[in-house]
Amino acid sequence: MQITVTTWNINSVRYRIDLVAKFIKAVRPDILCLQETKCPDNAFPIKRFRRLGYEHAALNGQKGYHGVVVLWRRPFESKTIRDYCGKSDCRHIAVTLGDAAGLKDPITLHNFYVPAGGDIPDPSLNAKFAHKLAFLDEMHADATLRPAAAGRAIMVGDLNVAPLECDVWSHKQLLSVVSHTPVECDKLLGVQKAGGWIDAVRQKVPEPARLFTWWSYRSPDWTKSDRGRRLDHIWTSATLADRVSAIAVAREYRSAERPSDHVPVTATLDV
Repeated sequence: MQITVTTWNINSVRYRIDLVAKFIKAVRPDILCLQETKCPDNAFPIKRFRRLGYEHAALNGQKGYHGVVVLWRRPFESKTIRDYCGKSDCRHIAVTLGDAAGLKDPITLHNFYVPAGGDIPDPSLNAKFAHKLAFLDEMHADATLRPAAAGRAIMVGDLNVAPLECDVWSHKQLLSVVSHTPVECDKLLGVQKAGGWIDAVRQKVPEPARLFTWWSYRSPDWTKSDRGRRLDHIWTSATLADRVSAIAVAREYRSAERPSDHVPVTATLDV
């Protein structure tokens, strides 16, 4: 059985619902994971998504900020929500895919929106950066993010860290910029190592090739400067690492009308 999984920080699902619909019609991913939906669950445009073929939605949203959702064409076995740093701020949701979806061996899928961290890379001066570092520390300590040796799991989302030198347009110039500071990179790579996660994107597009998924709104001509960062990730447990057959980064959506500053990233897996 082959499935496609897309992760996309959409930066307001209601504002960009037409753009999402355009992507769905073109790519038709089986599972769509969105971050920064900025929408309470009771106002989520579920009817529109059902018309697009997604009968099942696992929602964790709030008004105006953050929010994550997993949409699928098939039923979920279960869903769970974890709060980090003592905040109920809608940054995580996990679903289990199993018998109801035609999978003999279940898969756990985590969808994350890690805090951005503000602009000042000093936790003593910037509470947002302190929150981000604490969030990554709690992810590292979270036993549910450490799949068993034979476990099948996927983690996706806007992890808001570009951990490798080739994940940013200039390693040297961004060493003191939030999202690529050494402390953030070390912490995110620590989460990956602790869980035995495999970076599916870099499996297919290995270093030192540059690859970006985000371009700032502050750049007037993002295509000319191409000053991007890879903030959006797809990781798999070791048991699924060799099942990833393709990765696609749809950077053309950054040039769409009313775009998100992130673009969709899609993995194809044989499960």
